[in-house]
Amino acid sequence: MNEEDYRPWGYYQVLTDRDDHKVKRIVVYPGKRLSLQRHKFRSEHWTIVRGAPLVVLDDTEVQLKPGDFIEIPAGIRHRIANPGKDPVVFIEVQTGDYFGEDDIERIEDDFDRVGQKPR
Repeated sequence: MNEEDYRPWGYYQVLTDRDDHKVKRIVVYPGKRLSLQRHKFRSEHWTIVRGAPLVVLDDTEVQLKPGDFIEIPAGIRHRIANPGKDPVVFIEVQTGDYFGEDDIERIEDDFDRVGQKPR
């Protein structure tokens, strides 16, 4: 099994990392959310496995449930939040030209990471 990479909001595991795509299993702790961000080189497809996250896609908020999915085109501002009492789990499939963590432009962040280079 792949190693978990812990962040202030939860953690993720890279399940597959290929030249043409990357797949992650992401867990968001209750009451936490990822930064409001966008990517230049990749699009993302999120499929919700567990929980009921609130997703921001540009100026739209969408409440999702297990089995739901959402497409996030490159360049679109997005964020996922867990307003519930149990962890949110989702699968992220990245497609595009580049999948490095440094392709994250943080616009807002609960953990003071705006302007910092992702690790």
